Amino acid sequence: MTQATVAFQKVALVTGGGRGIGRSAALSIARMGIDVIITYHSNERAAATVVAEIEDMGRKAFALRLDTGDIRSFEPFTRSVQEILRSWDQEHLYALVNSAGIGYAAPFAETTEEAFDQLLNVHFKGVFFLTQNLLPALADGGRIVNVTGNLTRVTFAGYSVLGSMKAATDALSRFLAKELGSRKITVNAISPGAVETDFGGGAVRDNSEINAFVASQTALGRVGVPDDVGPMIAALLLDSHRWVTAQTIEVSGGSFF
Repeated sequence: MTQATVAFQKVALVTGGGRGIGRSAALSIARMGIDVIITYHSNERAAATVVAEIEDMGRKAFALRLDTGDIRSFEPFTRSVQEILRSWDQEHLYALVNSAGIGYAAPFAETTEEAFDQLLNVHFKGVFFLTQNLLPALADGGRIVNVTGNLTRVTFAGYSVLGSMKAATDALSRFLAKELGSRKITVNAISPGAVETDFGGGAVRDNSEINAFVASQTALGRVGVPDDVGPMIAALLLDSHRWVTAQTIEVSGGSFF
């Protein structure tokens, strides 16, 4: 196939796409006719299952291992992404979804520097520098979606670090929207409420008391599931949403209002 005959096919990269919200986002994006590269940290089997599901839809998919807290790995990772794009006869990514994350809870007075740095690297520094590394590979007119959380609005004891890092990524999303507007790249944040995943050891999903409390404080009367959030992430990739940028969109079922 010559360069002149290559057709543009949209490709999205979803970090943390093997499980939870990232998995739902990856599958929702594939249903829109977009090929998907996902990343996983340790669960290769779960990532392979997502790849197989996407391929069953008739779309291309690939899973790459990535520790989003290891900034030094981003350059070789970016080269791997570019190699996959070339193998698919594509030059650019259309969308980047920064969804990977880890849970952590501890009182402010007991939070260690090690834990602080780990959350900083995964939830803010990693998002910042992974996006920076991938920016040359992102197409003009593309999309960036950062998954944050409503801990930026709602406060609970023990979540000062996680909430602060998510708030930093909310702010980063607005600044990126400003800087990348000249390239017609939209940048938004999706802010989920509590969701039944294995995030934070699966407490919201598996602890009946926590689940019931969150449900009682949610307007729609239940705790969220990944498929409440993933389709909203995918929707921001639609051309019909090209005028939405610099926004933090809460997807929480009316949680803690």
